[in-house]
Amino acid sequence: MSGPRTSDQTNEPAGRRRYTPLLATHDLAVSIGGKAVVRGLNLALHPGDRLAILGRNGVGKTTLLHTLAGLRAPDSGEVMLSGQTYAALGPRRAAQLRGLLPQHQGDAFAASVLETVLIGRHPHLSRWDWESTADEHLARAALAAVGLAELAARSIHTLSGGERQRVALATLLVQQPQVYLLDEPLAHLDLNHQIAVLELVSRRVREEAAALVMVLHDINLAAHFSDQALLLHGEGEHELGASAAVLDAARLSRLYGHPLREIRDETRRWFVPEMPK
Repeated sequence: MSGPRTSDQTNEPAGRRRYTPLLATHDLAVSIGGKAVVRGLNLALHPGDRLAILGRNGVGKTTLLHTLAGLRAPDSGEVMLSGQTYAALGPRRAAQLRGLLPQHQGDAFAASVLETVLIGRHPHLSRWDWESTADEHLARAALAAVGLAELAARSIHTLSGGERQRVALATLLVQQPQVYLLDEPLAHLDLNHQIAVLELVSRRVREEAAALVMVLHDINLAAHFSDQALLLHGEGEHELGASAAVLDAARLSRLYGHPLREIRDETRRWFVPEMPK
């Protein structure tokens, strides 16, 4: 079926429906404070899939992401990880399968950068286990991947906002989930680090046969680094489909309440806001 998919359709291609998705929702309804975020969301993500969630401030993007992460119950419908509900999986197995990068990082206690990144290994350890040498190698490799290898011994409290955000990403990489859930992963990052982070996560998703869901504010980065897009219009209305189909000037202008214009060259496209004369 061509075009964007709405509440009564699934984004799962026909040739893949015999496989169990890494992340799926069935007729999902989510609200917060009496305000509907989505109604009837049917989503299916397989290995290598990258989904961008877009919408205005306050529309419920974080609430939806937390529901997908199993941190809050939906109003109705189901969220499934590899074919099982969160209740069936239990907290530890769920933490092995999905990892969440939240908007804000809290560091109540002093710790080194390396110790902070090693927290990502906790779902894979038994109750009384300590991190192994192999775990430390994974943590140091993750720090190197985000360009912070030289800060391993630094106190987490001495980092800039951008450095702390990259440490949070390294912690998630060390967790090695099958489903990555990123809430505004580009916060506090310079442009070069924004591109590097999205390239790194996209590569990991491809190499590890994982799936990615990310809340983004930059439309052009979403268009370039996602295969599917979910537009949250408010009052429970949403549009879901291939990014190439869903991300167009008309829909995005309606989504953000401001006219946007699409610019193309031979291979790429960009969306720019119309400016007053």
